[in-house]
Amino acid sequence: MTTTHSAAATSGSATVHPVLTLASVTIAYPVALDRIVTVIEGYDLALEVGGFHCLAGRSGSGKTSVLRVAAGLATPTVGSVAWAGERIADLPEHVLADRRNTFLGYLDQGGELLPGLTALENVLLPAVPTRTVKRMTPRAVELLEHVGVDHRMQHTPDRLSGGERQRVALARALLMEPAVVVADEPTASLDRESADTVIALLAGLVDHGVAVLVAAHDPQLIAAAASVTRLD
Repeated sequence: MTTTHSAAATSGSATVHPVLTLASVTIAYPVALDRIVTVIEGYDLALEVGGFHCLAGRSGSGKTSVLRVAAGLATPTVGSVAWAGERIADLPEHVLADRRNTFLGYLDQGGELLPGLTALENVLLPAVPTRTVKRMTPRAVELLEHVGVDHRMQHTPDRLSGGERQRVALARALLMEPAVVVADEPTASLDRESADTVIALLAGLVDHGVAVLVAAHDPQLIAAAASVTRLD
């Protein structure tokens, strides 16, 4: 496991509180009654406001596992995760779910959408718990325009291509203006032009202070990141 560049930040002599911290994270899975496979061991990451970090590596190297732990969707075997300095293991489940909905935007590799809902309705899902659907609708439309699928906003997922579903899912991840975006292979299902649009969008988020953590095989997405961890 190698890391290039730095993912931590300082301001003058004072340390800036990382917006996302993984401390000594180890992830292991039982594969038989007497066998455990460790996919990540002792991983550290301190991602600052406006940081752009990429996990690169072969399939099965643990990239998705790290992202799920960072997003609070899985618990590390050892180690801790903190959002803006607060250990998420200390939060009650309902508080964690509420924080995740607003603090962090998560995009899984499949770009999973709810069947039966339109693209626009899927993007608006994070606004439902906060009862802000009406207020957030113009932003949802704008995000669909940014990712180039506004002409498909009234289509259900079964009428969208894989790449279109991925871009709708990215718009959904950005709806609540999260402090952190965690994205698993966000360009994997896209043609080069669409992938470059997504990369530019992520870079624009970074310029506005959003922290971005991605897993990627795409060399151009990897090159866009300010720091890279290569998992072997």
